[in-house]
Amino acid sequence: MPDTFTRLPGLADVHVHLRVPGGAHKEDFFTGTAAAIAGGFTTVLAMPNTTPPIVTREALHAVQQQAKVEALCDVHFYAGASPGHLDELPILAQNTVGLKLYADQTYGPLRVEKLSTLLACFQRWPRGKPIAMHAEGRTVAVGIGLATAFDQHVHICHVSRKDEISLIAAAKARGLPITCEVTPHHLFLTEADAARLGPLGDMHPRLATQADVDALWAHIHTTIDCIATDHAPHTLAEKNGSDAPPGVPGLETALPLLLTAVAEGRLSQEQLIALLAYNPRRIFGLPEQPETWIEVDTQTPYILSNAELHTKCGWSPFSGMKVRGKVRCVYFRGHLLFQDGIFHPMDHL
Repeated sequence: MPDTFTRLPGLADVHVHLRVPGGAHKEDFFTGTAAAIAGGFTTVLAMPNTTPPIVTREALHAVQQQAKVEALCDVHFYAGASPGHLDELPILAQNTVGLKLYADQTYGPLRVEKLSTLLACFQRWPRGKPIAMHAEGRTVAVGIGLATAFDQHVHICHVSRKDEISLIAAAKARGLPITCEVTPHHLFLTEADAARLGPLGDMHPRLATQADVDALWAHIHTTIDCIATDHAPHTLAEKNGSDAPPGVPGLETALPLLLTAVAEGRLSQEQLIALLAYNPRRIFGLPEQPETWIEVDTQTPYILSNAELHTKCGWSPFSGMKVRGKVRCVYFRGHLLFQDGIFHPMDHL
């Protein structure tokens, strides 16, 4: 390994939309995990808001089998909380990393609004396995209250506002079973960037104020458990259409952005590893990956470019940004899987 390279463990992204089934024109298991590997992630946790959603044993089995054939790295799945399939939750829990519960904006049949449905989810989902909540504003308080009432681990997804992270910090100070994640786009972009980017800067939660961003950074060492990309690809045609869907890709830009923050003294390398590798594996009980690591050039500055992306959507809101931290090699279970932009596929994972 050259002296300018730094070895890191394989990273784990706990919030990824791979769009299978129903959205393979945006991303699929091969292209999504290629983007993951190119970004240094050797494990991804796939969200269930697909078409159809992952709310039944049959749907879960189908995506697991497809991922075994097509994916380049380890893919684990969340079960979806759906009012029409609550009886399936205990069985789905046996083969998923957690339950994804949408208490706020989402598309499709996974929006959970009634208190009776929320209670049923917490009653039927086994204790000790996380419930990951899409919660914004007041519903963060709802998630904390349910965690307290049921003594259940709640993981708050993509925290983006000062009030939210302050409330989570207070809950954690009282020893409540709460963990949380933030995204790179909420750490590095603001509502001013949203105005500049137009539909390419539109996501849920929406980009916030500089004060909100500053609050997230203030809690990065104490309150925040994971940095997760919320990789949510859409085609440029969709984003530039009359009804642009929210969401941005992020698997290939997260590590360079964060290693740039390390170079600037905003984060230590040890903290970065905890946020991107150790904490995700601990929180979601992910299996170890023997002989798996990445090698990163942390010294040479370069410009993020859409032309180098492996995600099927082919664009990033961070294109044109100067960063440090290019993934040069990825070793996966002892096999050189990726080197300087070239993949060396394995016969089977």
